[in-house]
Amino acid sequence: MTAPAYVPGHDLLAGKVVVVTAAAGAGIGAAVVRRALEEGAQAVVFSDTHERRLGEAEEVLATEFGADRVRQVVCDVTDEDQVQALLDAADELGGVDVMVNNAGLGGTASVLELTDEQWSRVLDVTLTGTFRCVRAAGRRMVDAGRKGVIVNNASVVGWRAQDGQAHYAAAKAGVMALTRCAAMDLAPHGIRVNAVSPSLAMHPYLAKVTSDELLAELTQREAFGRAAEPWEVANVMVFLASDYASYLTGEVVAVSSQHA
Repeated sequence: MTAPAYVPGHDLLAGKVVVVTAAAGAGIGAAVVRRALEEGAQAVVFSDTHERRLGEAEEVLATEFGADRVRQVVCDVTDEDQVQALLDAADELGGVDVMVNNAGLGGTASVLELTDEQWSRVLDVTLTGTFRCVRAAGRRMVDAGRKGVIVNNASVVGWRAQDGQAHYAAAKAGVMALTRCAAMDLAPHGIRVNAVSPSLAMHPYLAKVTSDELLAELTQREAFGRAAEPWEVANVMVFLASDYASYLTGEVVAVSSQHA
């Protein structure tokens, strides 16, 4: 089954300042940036650790959507100072309304061979990095009296088992738990926190680092018999960030049939 036609924007994020991490490539983060702009965001601040790709992405988006609506910031989510600098950039544009935490790090290793360094690195980027960004954005929203939204990127492996993924699965399960608990902490301030849980969103980088055999196996598990397009996951994230999801908080939405 082929992907449906791309859906045009409907100003779901009109006037909002959106921050997106890990968004310089061709995956979900980049799709969220584009979709947020198409949905009328006042400005999108997007980050990554790859400076050259960030600059190239900003140039393309500025040409298409206007230089005043896009800003790139190099940010490693394992570095608290860099996370704060990312939110500072949003403050210069009016302050963060929507924080999309997309940064994550994977890898494949049997638990018998997994090193402390591999475990710690994946957890630091994927789980603790998400925590740092939730905390930073939440504090800015509370201080500004802003009823903002935080959307985290989890994964179906936070629910189900997959060989070689103990570190990544543990991190993503942690993101789900963090999402639920942070939602309760921030609800008194009118701030919503939700997550999406994709399985296979195909893009060129993923194809490079994943074997054809595994890609075929994961594709066969999907109800539609195909991988998701990154923009299909981005659509759900934008919905969660919009006022259409005003009573949704603490939820993890599966963008996949592989949640069981």
